[in-house]
Amino acid sequence: MSESSKSRAAAAFHAAFPYTIPIFAGFWFLGLTYGVFMNVSGFSFWYPLLIAAVVFGGSLEFVIVTMLQAPFAPVQSFIMALLIQARHLFYGLSMLEKYKGLGWKKPFVIFWMCDETFSINCTADIPPDIDRGWFYFFVSMLDYAYWVSGSFMGGLLGTMVKFNTAGLEFCMTGMFVVIFLEQWFKEKSKFTSLLGLGAAALCLYVFGPQNFMIPAMILILAVLTVLRGPVAKAGDYR
Repeated sequence: MSESSKSRAAAAFHAAFPYTIPIFAGFWFLGLTYGVFMNVSGFSFWYPLLIAAVVFGGSLEFVIVTMLQAPFAPVQSFIMALLIQARHLFYGLSMLEKYKGLGWKKPFVIFWMCDETFSINCTADIPPDIDRGWFYFFVSMLDYAYWVSGSFMGGLLGTMVKFNTAGLEFCMTGMFVVIFLEQWFKEKSKFTSLLGLGAAALCLYVFGPQNFMIPAMILILAVLTVLRGPVAKAGDYR
């Protein structure tokens, strides 16, 4: 790498790092929780490290703990993972233009895409003298490093420190409740939130607690597809 390239990369790193500081705080807290959760679920500290590094799926990784403990069901696990992470299809489409021409950096920023990274790279006001490609790369890399290191530290913490972990498995439920409440307060009509609650309740009644998740997500996707126009007018699509 030439001196000029090193200088551009360094400037981009210094510009990108402040944007990721709030992500660091959130990712380390959740990552530590996830690592401890995996440990008390019976997995070695290497599991949260490897899963965080390879999957990098946030909420999906919490679900993977249950998948690993359940009977082998590859098709159901694949569908569940696809539905949980399906939003990344739309993230990718919206970032096609921004990530155009990144060269060797492109596979990395694609793999390191997550909600928080998308939010920063999509909305950040990058100074004109900062290389955009390097900026996107460092935001993505830093967020990825925060999550993986936090998960690893949580796994180690669960191994070395013995404490009462009763109720820790509720962290995933609590996380989804917080996500739901954030969406509820952002929406204008509350239609999509009520749709999620209604579909989940209906499928829970019809399919039972062990099999309701996938039918509920399919039902939500189908209804939102059919009613996309009215929902968009109500202000619930962003």
